[in-house]
Amino acid sequence: MDKYNPEQPVNSKHWLALDEAIRIELVRDFHSELGLEMADDALSLHSTIHVLVENQLAMGVEFIPETIAKLTRQGLNRHEAIHAIGALISEDIFDVLNGNTEEFSQKKYRRKLEKITAKRWLKGQY
Repeated sequence: MDKYNPEQPVNSKHWLALDEAIRIELVRDFHSELGLEMADDALSLHSTIHVLVENQLAMGVEFIPETIAKLTRQGLNRHEAIHAIGALISEDIFDVLNGNTEEFSQKKYRRKLEKITAKRWLKGQY
């Protein structure tokens, strides 16, 4: 795999065979080509979150493929759906890092996945 496109599902076997650093670099390259004004560290973090979601999809983590499908049925493109799920997991990571919770809660994450809709995401109410 030499290119990443968030609009196309990755081949799970090929994706997971790649080193994590290569996955992040592929996602980073995609976003760099978009010409977005994003600080280098922000682009690295953004790319890492993308990879977290793609990894979950590739591993078939419960509710992730279903949530992508739901959000795209509701009108988001695949890239936007990845961002929506990435925002949910980012909130949980932020809570752990700031000591607001002691550990990542799979149950809480699942509830957020069940609750999110394209409409809520677009309104910033995820």
